Amino acid sequence: MSTHLQPKPRIIGHKVRICIIASKYNEKFTDLLVENCIDELGELIPMSRIDLIRVPGAFEIPVAAAAILDRQEVHCVIALGLIIRGDTGHADIVATSVTDALQSLAVQKIIPVIHEVLLVDNEKQAYARCIATTKNRGREAARAAAGIIDVFSEIAKSMPKDEKQKAK
Repeated sequence: MSTHLQPKPRIIGHKVRICIIASKYNEKFTDLLVENCIDELGELIPMSRIDLIRVPGAFEIPVAAAAILDRQEVHCVIALGLIIRGDTGHADIVATSVTDALQSLAVQKIIPVIHEVLLVDNEKQAYARCIATTKNRGREAARAAAGIIDVFSEIAKSMPKDEKQKAK
């Protein structure tokens, strides 16, 4: 696991729409994930429109993402949440389910979904990933979003869809 943030991608100047879907559960940590993500997006994509949707827990993030992708044209969805392991295997089941659903949505809709629904063992790990500066996953999510939006923009410019593909 990386101990530092990835480098900042280049600043994107065109207007993009990003939707952040964040869990309210463990809000002491998720609120800071959201705040750091929005701050970083403001630096990297100053012309962006950022919509924030809060859901009760991590398990609800994929269905909210599906609803948004069905209704709105967005360039990227960012999923933010925190699952802290307990004494049972429930956290692992939830984390796997969320991961599988988010990946499936991204591939089906061909819209990037940045997955920062974190699974940690304890609050110390949560603090390191949500609040501290060296491994801040909110900022990392924003950087990943900016990077993949840039990639999709380049794909659209260099490999435009032909009319047959547009009709699909």
